[in-house]
Amino acid sequence: MKKRNMPLLTACIILLVALVVGACSNNAGNTGNKGGNATNAPSEATNSPSNEGDAGQASYPREVDSAGGEKVTIEAQPKRVALVHWGLTQELMNFDLDSIAITLPFTEKQSFLGTEVYKPYVAQYDDVTVVGENTQVNLEALLQYAPDVILAGSATNKEIADQLKQIAPTVFIDEEQTNVWTDWQGVMTQFGAVLGLEDNAKAKIDEASVQVEQAKQQLDGVEGTVAYLQVRDKNIWLQGTTYAGDYYAPLGLTPPKEAEGDGVELTLEGLAAINPDHIFLGYFNYNDKSMAALSDEWEQSEVWKKLKAVQSNQVYAIDGEMAFGYGPISRTNGTAAIAEAFKK
Repeated sequence: MKKRNMPLLTACIILLVALVVGACSNNAGNTGNKGGNATNAPSEATNSPSNEGDAGQASYPREVDSAGGEKVTIEAQPKRVALVHWGLTQELMNFDLDSIAITLPFTEKQSFLGTEVYKPYVAQYDDVTVVGENTQVNLEALLQYAPDVILAGSATNKEIADQLKQIAPTVFIDEEQTNVWTDWQGVMTQFGAVLGLEDNAKAKIDEASVQVEQAKQQLDGVEGTVAYLQVRDKNIWLQGTTYAGDYYAPLGLTPPKEAEGDGVELTLEGLAAINPDHIFLGYFNYNDKSMAALSDEWEQSEVWKKLKAVQSNQVYAIDGEMAFGYGPISRTNGTAAIAEAFKK
């Protein structure tokens, strides 16, 4: 009798152990799953942005803001990202992504992508596809690229808004609410929310802030007015505080009163009337001396030679195409160039 019951008891024990082990295994698996099973996960787990975006663990789907009060649902963290606003390329290129499609400010032949400054940024991507030039977006090339999400401007890309939405979920930066030409930090913050890379955006913004503070400390003691000139072949402009503001107050430097606002186009006599203590010549032929620069003619003039900045050897040459561009790459390189010039 005793021998006949032993197999049954053993079987019961084995079954009980198997059930316990299976339950533990299921619990361990759920611990590694951020949201658990989709049917049981709380709504916050699927819809709220995560701070783990840079590790590729941002929670999706997520709903993000687009211009005009619209909400756009992004189903999964974007891997292929297209930008059709030509002025925001620098912001996008500061994100850790595998593949991007961009619209260039000028023609592809004139592209900045092959310059020394941009090479490290371009090299980080497996693929950089050009899908347009300035406001002209090549919709066929964009469709062929097959983006997971499209980033656009509410004003810049208004005419093709419907076509963009047919290609992929499209998020429009509200250009009435955000000055995309001066507030690159705001643009990057919005991009970060769409891409699940909020930490990436914050790190770049913080890094730039530290650089500016260090430069300001270095430039402490610089006296007099500072004028930034955009030097072209036939024209020279005094850069105003509207678009070159990052290089004035944040660095503790004083602009001439004529630089308040948008700035003005200058003649040599106009520059002499301003007569700043320091002059930065932002050459647009900095990397290609085969192109002309109007300042070369000015420097032969007696009027030029009598300027305070000239006589005190306080005229500095910088890459104007880079320094006066829009976005974090231009601004960080411009800040570094200005700080370095004052060292010499």
